[in-house]
Amino acid sequence: MSQHETLRLHVPEPTGRPGCQTDFSYLRLAAAGDVRRPPVDTTPADTADLAYTLVRVLDENHQAVGPWNPQADPQLLRRGLRAMMKTRIFDSRMLIAQRQKKISFYMQCLGEEAIATAQALALHHGDMCFPTYRQQGLLLARDDVDMVEMMCQLMSNERDPLKGRQLPVMYSYKRAGFFTISGNLATQFIQAVGWGMASAIKGDTKIASAWIGDGATAEADFHTALTFAHVYRAPVILNVVNNQWAISTFQAIAGGEATTFAARGVGCGIASLRVDGNDFLAVLAASRWAAERARSNLGPTLIEWVTYRGGPHSTSDDPSKYRPTDDWQRFPLGDPLLRLKGHLIGIGAWSDQEHDATQAELEAQVAAAQKQAESHGTLIDGHIPPLSTMFEDVYKEMPPHLHEQFEQARR
Repeated sequence: MSQHETLRLHVPEPTGRPGCQTDFSYLRLAAAGDVRRPPVDTTPADTADLAYTLVRVLDENHQAVGPWNPQADPQLLRRGLRAMMKTRIFDSRMLIAQRQKKISFYMQCLGEEAIATAQALALHHGDMCFPTYRQQGLLLARDDVDMVEMMCQLMSNERDPLKGRQLPVMYSYKRAGFFTISGNLATQFIQAVGWGMASAIKGDTKIASAWIGDGATAEADFHTALTFAHVYRAPVILNVVNNQWAISTFQAIAGGEATTFAARGVGCGIASLRVDGNDFLAVLAASRWAAERARSNLGPTLIEWVTYRGGPHSTSDDPSKYRPTDDWQRFPLGDPLLRLKGHLIGIGAWSDQEHDATQAELEAQVAAAQKQAESHGTLIDGHIPPLSTMFEDVYKEMPPHLHEQFEQARR
């Protein structure tokens, strides 16, 4: 008879389910301003403690405190707030358009707006982002990306720049440093590392930024990317957006229960940070720190952004089936828009009146863009790219067998 207990496995469970309140104590929070800021040229091992705490700048009174305060120009912060507001308005209208059957599918970034918009303002022209489907803020923070064109891609209409070949929200903008989104999880991580390595091989100065969700860290490409990034000191920022849920699966299933996702970077010899993703100033500061490391040949940085997915995973999802309906309102890190708004008002660079006027202005802009996009067709009126686009752009010259298939299809 064995003296040992029967072996058993541990199966992580979320700390909140429908009908009960979530216990957010698992988040391992730190007070704003308490976390040290090491020099940019620090060693990866010196960031070990930063992978288990939380970099925060804005305190409960929306004041910027501590060593990570980016000392950002108020005009830049105003631009960031406008970008977050525009992103949320854009998401809201496109969600309604999907419910009206004008779009087949949509994915919001509600509650996560600060992460993409702040990093967009920290990167340089020519840097390349390899995003997932919840970083539309990277595009909406820019002035050179047409909202009409983005909406046409969502509607797969005759002006869709991708000619109906991609799912909605899977944009592609080479001129804006926005690599084509893939529906396959984690692929963009290793692609970004490769792109950054190529930039270094060419003797360029451009860096890459990779994006992944907490659930996709369980994919093999994530670990392969970390190995290559570490070994070759690739000039890349490795962003892990921990929004607590991968569809209906709590982040603990991917390994975020007994440790942090940032800790995986330290274990691979990569400088790592764990950051309040709902704190615009903290996101800006950490993104600048990581970008400077990459641009100075100091190697990659992995950043875990702690945030919360405020809405459903997609328009095909009903989160009330697996989590409390009021979780986002109770999330300890708050709403990124309200936090930055409070900070700007506190320093005299914004007001409630200007906020309301900006809200109305941006709502009018997004509504006008939607009206123009719908003039080129929506999913319900048949204005789609021509049939020939199914066969073009595969070869430089269309071979006989595709010509034959095209003729068969048009009969």
